[in-house]
Amino acid sequence: MTDNNVLKLNTPDHPLQEVLREGARKMLANAIEAEVADFLKQHSSLKTDEGKPAVVRNGYLPERAIQTGLGDIEVKVPKVRDRSGSGIKFNSSLIPP
Repeated sequence: MTDNNVLKLNTPDHPLQEVLREGARKMLANAIEAEVADFLKQHSSLKTDEGKPAVVRNGYLPERAIQTGLGDIEVKVPKVRDRSGSGIKFNSSLIPP
């Protein structure tokens, strides 16, 4: 008898698979939110003629699946709007466009 505590997760419906996938989804979502917050902070000095921030959040892109070793993970990437017309655009370095 061996004291082997390694679980085989080859089966897609294993309960631990879903826990790992959900943890990865939350971690990725938090990383993307931090990334967009940094982006907005970098452009916080830009203002419109009315004195409002020129670069602002504007909802989310449609949810999409990212392929990982744990299987597909659904993520939502925030949208950013440039009200100054300068062409400033947010692209996550974690998620391909």
